[in-house]
Amino acid sequence: MPVAKREKTNYPGVFYINGISPATGKPEKIYYIRYRKAGKMVEEKAGRQFLDDMTPARAAIIRAERMSGKRPTRQEDREQQKAAKKAEAERWTIDRLWEEYKAGKPVYKGIVTDQNRYLNHLKPLLGDKEPANLTPFDADRLRLKMLKTHKPGTVKNTLELLRRIINFGVKQQLCKGPGFTIEMPKTNSNKTEDLTVEQLARLLEVLEENSGLPAAAIMKMALFTGMRRGELFRLQWQDVDFDRGFIHIREPKGGVDQKIPLNAAARQTLLDLPRTSEFVFPGRGGNQRVDIKKQVNRIKEQAGLPPDFRPLHGLRHVYASMLASSGQVDLYTLARLLTHKSPQMTLRYAHLRDEALRRASDLAGDLVNQAMNGGKLPQAATLGRE
Repeated sequence: MPVAKREKTNYPGVFYINGISPATGKPEKIYYIRYRKAGKMVEEKAGRQFLDDMTPARAAIIRAERMSGKRPTRQEDREQQKAAKKAEAERWTIDRLWEEYKAGKPVYKGIVTDQNRYLNHLKPLLGDKEPANLTPFDADRLRLKMLKTHKPGTVKNTLELLRRIINFGVKQQLCKGPGFTIEMPKTNSNKTEDLTVEQLARLLEVLEENSGLPAAAIMKMALFTGMRRGELFRLQWQDVDFDRGFIHIREPKGGVDQKIPLNAAARQTLLDLPRTSEFVFPGRGGNQRVDIKKQVNRIKEQAGLPPDFRPLHGLRHVYASMLASSGQVDLYTLARLLTHKSPQMTLRYAHLRDEALRRASDLAGDLVNQAMNGGKLPQAATLGRE
């Protein structure tokens, strides 16, 4: 193949060869520059006449910048680009850590909720940042932005997800952590939700009126067993032992599978359900249900329940409150029924237990006063006396 003829220009170190434009197929000039750098002669293409809008004058400027070090050579530019790509590949951003975190947890029961938190809140503000480069301002900006439209509990859960992702990266030695502690918004973790006798009675009426809806059965099970929303969605028929009277709860919030008693009310609720899937409360196509918000909120409105009452988690609180206030269930047993991982979580109901004990103590005082005033003690109070 013949070597193209070099044509001189009026600028030292700038020449061109005649070529063909790859875009139009028409003739065009291809400019080159020659210069010496670090004692070595360098020759490189400056650009094409039409494709790069190159002229001898522009080529001369490029040559001068190359010689002065203001502009890297093409080889240096390629090396810089290569180094930049390598550095980018080695960057463990929050985005990349999140994908790795998910990949390392094939069984991830909270993936849907966490994915929504990540995509809606973490990714837009922090996804492209490395943990070591995070600042308190980044965390404060996220927290303050979310608090404008979300409850403190939601903000806390999102920040806890961020902390989990970072801790995963640090533990796997993929990155360094931030140089500060991510502060969590204060939440009332001891808040309990309850219903008055009248509200509960009205709710039960509405549940009977909507007995054909899956939401009605799910709300009854939350009230009769105290099961969590996710536990009800994951519940399969094989987990219900009608013979021995137990429900096997798989992957509860505490992490270890649990068994809770199947009481008569819950048993009847389940017996009234059709079996159309392996799941007790199936979603679309018989698969595991992922949401039922619209139906339960409709029932909540029909029953006239308070606006801030959570239809499913609130009924779990009602279940626990009824048992605690009865005075017949100790907190250890209540913790077992609620499958609490820590007894501290059950202490929120301690004041209800105390109220029941206070009522019992007041009753004893009334009985003594009655006896002192000449009245007779109830028969049960005289048992054991000689």
